[in-house]
Amino acid sequence: MPITLAFLAYRIFDSIWIESIRYFAGAAGVALLCWLLAGRIAHRRIQTRHATNADRLREVRQSMWSMAVFAFVDLMTVALIVAGAIAFNLGPPVLATILWQTAALILMHDAYFYWMHRWMHSKAMFRLLHSVHHLSRTPTSWAAYSFATGEAVFEGIITPLMIAAITIAAPAEPWAVFIFLAHQIARNAFGHAGFELAWPGFTRSPWTGWMTTTTHHDLHHSEGRYNFGLYFTWWDRWMGTEHPRYHERFEAVVNRRRETAAQGSPGHGAVSP
Repeated sequence: MPITLAFLAYRIFDSIWIESIRYFAGAAGVALLCWLLAGRIAHRRIQTRHATNADRLREVRQSMWSMAVFAFVDLMTVALIVAGAIAFNLGPPVLATILWQTAALILMHDAYFYWMHRWMHSKAMFRLLHSVHHLSRTPTSWAAYSFATGEAVFEGIITPLMIAAITIAAPAEPWAVFIFLAHQIARNAFGHAGFELAWPGFTRSPWTGWMTTTTHHDLHHSEGRYNFGLYFTWWDRWMGTEHPRYHERFEAVVNRRRETAAQGSPGHGAVSP
């Protein structure tokens, strides 16, 4: 198909449509799950403060703006395809390729996010790029894409670059990209959910402790100076940026009795870089 203004406009609107489906499926799905389980997980609320409807509306509004930004950034994918830097497998899917490409995309994204996130918390960049996201001091799943324009650009630009990277070894499998993007929004929405659904001992187990929890990211929103990781805790541990009381805070939430009023984490001051 020739690259015309009509094609680019179609691509932008198509991208907005697809991103909207992913966002609302992920954010609304997690919100609905928490609502359905409200009676069973009320004692698992991480913070004592409750997000307001105004908070949720702001998060949705800002997320919709981010999706529009993502759509323009996605034109980079078109440019890379035209340049031959991205190629997709148009034949039968290859399971082994899907598995390693999905793993590669997740690992690359986690590493990129950690360092980008730390950079955005520098004094020079925080107000410019990241402060909008931290308006959600008590985040909800709707905050998944609540970014300022600049942050949305940096959040979106990495995906076509990662697809180009895996194309070096083999044409990108559409299923690998689909699974990666589904995983991304699901983990993002759960990370902002406000309720801890993992079980006691999760953060210290060698089988699960390398995965971030909702408490992990919630502490970042409430205190700001720790826990920059997205999917895994490796980078925070390696670089000494894991919250010093992360395990303690996690266990305090998951071991709370149902009949006990939620105490939450105490850190609700203004977030700083």
